[in-house]
Amino acid sequence: MQYGRLDASYQAAGGESGIRQLVKDFYDNMEQLPSAKRIRDMHNADLSESRDKLYRFLVGWMGGPRLFQATYGPINIPGAHRHLSLVQEDADAWLNCMNRAIDSQPYHESFKDYLKEQFKIPAQRIMAVNQQATV
Repeated sequence: MQYGRLDASYQAAGGESGIRQLVKDFYDNMEQLPSAKRIRDMHNADLSESRDKLYRFLVGWMGGPRLFQATYGPINIPGAHRHLSLVQEDADAWLNCMNRAIDSQPYHESFKDYLKEQFKIPAQRIMAVNQQATV
């Protein structure tokens, strides 16, 4: 299977219900891991909107319906995070939360590896934009 083409990733993730579980586990990790406290504190106390936004974004990002755009409009991930004062440890903590969430899913190992590599890209882009904003 060629992940990243058409809806292959969406299907490999189990569609909307599989992605919803991934997002739940991701935010549960963020709330529970001491290393993620700083990034958790950057969010509202109620994570409902953050959970919904990430869920809707990931459905479209993985080749499913473009739920984020239908609800929230266009997205620019680095721009949406520009206002935050981020350091590399924040990106590492975010990736750790996501990697743990990926590991807890019943995905094929090749898909887990694919996702972990793909999630590094937005993390790097967010950090690059954030570093430019602080210069």
